[in-house]
Amino acid sequence: MPAKAVSGVAMRVLDFTIALVGLIVLSPLMLILALAIRWRMGSPVLFRQRRPGYQAHPFTMLKFRTMTVGDAAATHHSDAGRLTPLGALLRRFSLDELPQLWNVMKGEMSLVGPRPLLMEYLVRYTPEQARRHEVKPGITGWAQVQGRQDIPFSRRLELDVWYVDHQSFWLDLKILWLTLTKMFRGSGVRSGQDVRLVDDLGLHPVTRNREGVHD
Repeated sequence: MPAKAVSGVAMRVLDFTIALVGLIVLSPLMLILALAIRWRMGSPVLFRQRRPGYQAHPFTMLKFRTMTVGDAAATHHSDAGRLTPLGALLRRFSLDELPQLWNVMKGEMSLVGPRPLLMEYLVRYTPEQARRHEVKPGITGWAQVQGRQDIPFSRRLELDVWYVDHQSFWLDLKILWLTLTKMFRGSGVRSGQDVRLVDDLGLHPVTRNREGVHD
């Protein structure tokens, strides 16, 4: 069996094992977070959104809800105005991502891979940028440990493609370790960050509205 195939099998086993153990061990914490969200923000507790997965096939990504209910694109406001204090805390320590362990269990995501962005971005990628979908999306990824929200979209997409070209079991382990160290420090996260500050490609509708670009 080719080395890349062996690495892929090993990573899938690691994905499934960590996701299963994580869901079991973290279930009390997830229950507490769900109750806190229900108490402070009401329903729904989970945020569900269609995102592009492997080969850009859509799947429903799960997160704990961090914002008030509404459509930022429709109201021409950034997400910053809708982020709640509890949501900011969840984002700071990446606790809002915990439900994605279920996506990993189902094989829709991996622990490590390019973060799944919005479906509407697909038509705006260059062929090179679209290569980020040659692997499964991840809860964390190379771009996340290299700066996350501190770097513009164009650089994140470059890092995603670099990961596709260099993916290996050992690189994934390195990314997981770096993710844990950054998560405990809460680094690279800008709670309520205005997407316009990092969207140098005009991908997000908020940026396009500002610049008067219409599809």
